[in-house]
Amino acid sequence: MNDGHHVPQELPVRERSFRTSSGRHRRPVPAHLPPDAPALVLAAPGAGGDVPAAVKTIVSVDHPQLDVRLIHLGDTKTSLAETLTECAAKRPAGSPAAIVVPLVTGPHQQVYRAIREAVAESDVMTTIADPLGPHPMLAEALHVKLAEGGLARADRMRLFNIAAPVDGIIVATVGGQEAVRAADATVVLLAARLTLPVVAASLDASPGVGDAAQRLRNIGASRLALAPFLIGPEIDPLKITKAAESVGAGCSEPIGAHSAVAQLVALSYGSSLTGVEPDQP
Repeated sequence: MNDGHHVPQELPVRERSFRTSSGRHRRPVPAHLPPDAPALVLAAPGAGGDVPAAVKTIVSVDHPQLDVRLIHLGDTKTSLAETLTECAAKRPAGSPAAIVVPLVTGPHQQVYRAIREAVAESDVMTTIADPLGPHPMLAEALHVKLAEGGLARADRMRLFNIAAPVDGIIVATVGGQEAVRAADATVVLLAARLTLPVVAASLDASPGVGDAAQRLRNIGASRLALAPFLIGPEIDPLKITKAAESVGAGCSEPIGAHSAVAQLVALSYGSSLTGVEPDQP
């Protein structure tokens, strides 16, 4: 169910406005790129972790024509500004050096602020892409994670709900109220897949998980599950677990290095490169 928020405003950090809202059936990245095509720089929150590296590996294997870099925004050893400078040094002067794709599912002010500052510091021609969500593939990934955790049942072919072991879902994100508003589209998509009430909540601001749980209980839902609408490095995993425990909810794993994430990274790069919005699925 939609929790009544307004449609989120566009983030002010993009140099160009591109949506990664589709593209299942079109090539996300041209098969042949010139040697001086912009690098794809994955910007991950935090200082490390296996998930961003796994996403990079998948994207690199699926698109060997791309120069794929990975930067952890919390890493003090290698900065995004240094990486952008390196990318520019290998490309003609005055040409786009990189497309930065943040590894976040929705608006995240801290991540985008860090990226903007790095771009300004490097003074390199760079495009900053939109968040990876909302997108139907991410709603599907959430469903898969819930099913893997025994919190949703799905048939083998189409992942449609058969008989839910829970009767209410909390889609939890980070990034404050803006991220909660942006998660509304995913809430609607997941609710349609599960035929269950679904409410968005924030793990780091208001409305919080407790607020969402109360709303669900007010409409009769008593068996709750928390679905982290996160790739993984955005927040300490213990905070996710504690949030679920605080409302007596089961908890699925974050989306992680799901194939949908790698596909959306490539779509984001491709649409930023061509300036053409992908078709709706």
